Amino acid sequence: MKQIVLPLAALCLLASCNEGEKNQANLTYPETKQVDTVDAYFDTEVKDPYRWLEDDRSAETEDWVKAQNDVTFDYLDSIPFRNKLKERLSKVWNYEKIGAPFERGKYTYFSKNDGLQNQYVFYRYKNEDSIVNAEVFLDPNTFSDDGTTSLAGMSFTEDGETLAYSISEGGSDWRKIIVLDTETMDRKEDTLVDVKFSGVSWKGNEGFYYSSYDKPEGSELSAKTDQHKLYFHTMGTPQSGDEVIFGATEAEKHRYVSGNVTEDDRYLVISASKSTSGNKLMIKDLTNPDSGFIEVVDNYDNDVYVIENEDSKLFMVTDKDAPNKKIVTVEASAPQPENWEDFIPETEHVLSPSTGAGYFFAEYMVDAVSQVKQYNYEGELLRDIELPGVGSVGGFGGKKEAKDIYFSFTNYTTPGTIYKFAPENGTYVVYQKPDIDFDTEAYESKQVFYTSKDGTKIPMIITHKKGIELDGTHPTMLYGYGGFNISLTPSFSTANTVWLENGGIYAVANLRGGGEYGKEWHNAGIKMKKQNVFDDFIAAAEYLIAENYTSSNKLAIRGGSNGGLLVGATMTQRPDLMRVALPAVGVLDMLRYHTFTSGAGWAYDYGTSQDSSEMFEYLKGYSPLHSVKDGTEYPATLVTTGDHDDRVVPAHSFKFAAELQSKQAGDAPTLIRIETDAGHGAGKPTSKIIQEYADIFAFTFYNMGYTEL
Repeated sequence: MKQIVLPLAALCLLASCNEGEKNQANLTYPETKQVDTVDAYFDTEVKDPYRWLEDDRSAETEDWVKAQNDVTFDYLDSIPFRNKLKERLSKVWNYEKIGAPFERGKYTYFSKNDGLQNQYVFYRYKNEDSIVNAEVFLDPNTFSDDGTTSLAGMSFTEDGETLAYSISEGGSDWRKIIVLDTETMDRKEDTLVDVKFSGVSWKGNEGFYYSSYDKPEGSELSAKTDQHKLYFHTMGTPQSGDEVIFGATEAEKHRYVSGNVTEDDRYLVISASKSTSGNKLMIKDLTNPDSGFIEVVDNYDNDVYVIENEDSKLFMVTDKDAPNKKIVTVEASAPQPENWEDFIPETEHVLSPSTGAGYFFAEYMVDAVSQVKQYNYEGELLRDIELPGVGSVGGFGGKKEAKDIYFSFTNYTTPGTIYKFAPENGTYVVYQKPDIDFDTEAYESKQVFYTSKDGTKIPMIITHKKGIELDGTHPTMLYGYGGFNISLTPSFSTANTVWLENGGIYAVANLRGGGEYGKEWHNAGIKMKKQNVFDDFIAAAEYLIAENYTSSNKLAIRGGSNGGLLVGATMTQRPDLMRVALPAVGVLDMLRYHTFTSGAGWAYDYGTSQDSSEMFEYLKGYSPLHSVKDGTEYPATLVTTGDHDDRVVPAHSFKFAAELQSKQAGDAPTLIRIETDAGHGAGKPTSKIIQEYADIFAFTFYNMGYTEL
């Protein structure tokens, strides 16, 4: 690949202004009124002067959003190299991206993006043909003029003759389901509406299971939803007549309910959860009309799901008595834990299994890096699969009768490449390798282990141009998440190529609260241990500075959602540590997060301000919104959110930005960028993604003192 030689891709960045001399004094923020709202928590009164910004439907909030965006975009427009960043991002983004193919009925389907299309297009060709004969099957770019309506899910019947697909409008988690005849492309049903946090699972051709909440009172984008219900939609009948299978009664009340039919159409498996960790599990024999539900697990102490079955033999993945997970087998007639037998036992590494082509594939995380083992249905280890390199894999899944399956491989310097895998002998060949305008050989990644405040060793992967001198001068982006058992494994980011080309360092810390080392690692960063996560992140920043990768004046911290909370807590606890803070779609009001949409389901990780006086005090102690102090010099901050984010409602970001603007004592700007017709992130059109990254990088470099790139 050719070396990029552009003004914005210089080997070093030229600074021609003094650090910290940004024009905060020239910024006039919109006036944000304060109200007298006060809440009492265990006899402690807490003021909430910006409560009115929680009303996302009010004209007053709409005017505030417009006024804030006017200030933010005026500021961004003044950055001299912002357009160069956007041009380079557009150029590097403009390469063909193809997804792994899959067969359904007599067709083979795959997704493709020509380069800058807002949404991926689905193509198909007859199984006996080849990809050169592919035709457009479904083009989400036609769903809306501006690309803000996206394809959110697809589910075919086993014969491939019918497709149910869901769409998201403006990034909302609320979905519509459309049912198509795949041969004629005619709609077979009226559109199902008001569906949320749901897949689609077919029962033969008869109909399908899906989940949703009753439409909430007030704003559907912010009002609380906490009773999830599983429905069955019978083909040819109106949605109003759909049967509630589980979740209608107070005894069956759960925040998350899902129903899935096994591949052989024999069992319906229902999972019911109160929060994001731990679930009940039930099964029903669909071959017997008179059968009832059999409880597999009757409590929420662990996570468990059915991954496969052979006739009446169930294969289940669980962390019960196995914090790193294992696979067990049991007969469906007596599926309770006392009858479980180990199939793939727990190891010292976290297990993420999949099935395809009549095999089990056990992916393990070893210090956040993938290893894969292949097993047969007798539990015999057939081989360790030698992967293309050190990084992350995805895929290794498919129908039981598939002859070939596919997997993807990526790391921080390798664009996602798809491989075609032959399960009989374990060999594979490249199926699709991106042709990207980026010299991947010029960059390297290194894993380090640093020590957190309490002595815990934390892994971090640092990526940068080869041969750099560790002199403390490099602009560095530190990214983290640290929550909900989610693991940050090495993956390529097209956007980050532009950061790296401009001499930037990109560091990802694998904090406690994530899933990199299993349930114990997760639990070490929840509730009254949440401060561990922030300490881990602070220690990562201190390591990068101590080892001369960067300095406080050249360090930016970034994270989204729970990672937005991470950034908000870190910047309010240690405002001296970084020059730039980038909290995205963050959970920032820890006293009220559980009162919005499905927020109450996050209580396993956070606890709530209603739990106890001690929990309230702990949450208030780190809640970013409540930790902003008058007279403090905060780093340059660009809060980002979407006006249709109904997972972490934008009121979190609105109120946090208002607090920062009213109390910032330093010269650094504290701005909020509010994307319109966008949600939590999924389905965001390419055009909006490119512009957002251009703005984030421009803001970051500019506030590190750079006037040209």
